[in-house]
Amino acid sequence: MTRTPVRAALPALLAAALAAAALTAPIAAKAEKAGEARYTMADFAKVPKIDAHVHLHNADPAFLDAARKLGFKVLTINVDYPDFPPLDEQQQVAIALRKARPADVAWAVSFSSETSDQPGWLDATRRRVDAGLQAGAIGVKVWKNIGMSLRDKQGKLVMIDDARFAPLFSYFEQQGIPLLGHQGEPHNCWLPLEKMTVLNDREYFAHHPQYHMALHPEMPSWEEQMAARDRMVAAHPKLKFIGMHMASLERDVDELAAFLDRFPLAKVDLAARIGQLQAQSQHDREKVRRFLIQYQDRLLYGTDVSQPPQQSGAELLKEVEPVWRMHWRYFNTEETFKVSDLEKPVQGLGLPRAVVDKLYHLNAERSFPTAWKAAR
Repeated sequence: MTRTPVRAALPALLAAALAAAALTAPIAAKAEKAGEARYTMADFAKVPKIDAHVHLHNADPAFLDAARKLGFKVLTINVDYPDFPPLDEQQQVAIALRKARPADVAWAVSFSSETSDQPGWLDATRRRVDAGLQAGAIGVKVWKNIGMSLRDKQGKLVMIDDARFAPLFSYFEQQGIPLLGHQGEPHNCWLPLEKMTVLNDREYFAHHPQYHMALHPEMPSWEEQMAARDRMVAAHPKLKFIGMHMASLERDVDELAAFLDRFPLAKVDLAARIGQLQAQSQHDREKVRRFLIQYQDRLLYGTDVSQPPQQSGAELLKEVEPVWRMHWRYFNTEETFKVSDLEKPVQGLGLPRAVVDKLYHLNAERSFPTAWKAAR
């Protein structure tokens, strides 16, 4: 295949751009007239945005400073995850970042469930959570190790609705403390690699076979994981529950809609699952768009980007900025383009500005009213 020299192609590209502008101008005008004003790529750095799901493990605020120039604030979430630094180290970094840049970063505390069957665990965990909240944490993260790796003395897996955790979740419910829950995994986790719907799941589970449930038929099914999570949420009807990663219901927006309808206080973030939305929009773009508009008050934007302790802020920005811009393009434009999670191109959703504002910052600010504020 021959390649056209760039300079020779410029007139054709300009003509194509002018033609596209002529075609899209009436559409944009119609959208404005219908009350659906939209942002463009040119608005990316101008609009306030919050990435409500990151993991920062370097106390240097350089990344926060760079993100601010792009209009971003972040929520960094501590997680009881063996691939991350120990929880105390994660917390120290989060507190340091919060003190350095309180208007740019918020953080969520977490706890270990390893000794949850021992006397004194509940009181110690409450004290840990309270100390974190006093240090500025805006919520508590509970991770998928409950349900997927934590076992009792008989070797049986301990699920999230186990009675040992009920007093802790009741405490969060009574105190109005948001619980950020990552239960189970995407449905792809229970499929062979070649049948997974997005490339990032194939990559993740290829490198984390311990979490690839298709290789572990002795483990609970996806349906059992979701049922345990739903029983826990149902048992605490006033709990401010935020389901991480689309509450592991990313395969079908109808399933996620049913979850949100069943639990009217629940919200979800989209972290590391936007590729799943894009996969669905390849088949039924309008259905995905309708879902995002209908549940616009219940959705939080996030990426799940992780910063190793040795990674500089500049290196992290180089990694995440293209992702931020690609997501912005998907939610705000109607362009058709290639994305990293899919083999075929996807068309953007062209969401109204009001929906984008909620998705990108208003819902996070309302969910965590003490976050992203400098001390007075």
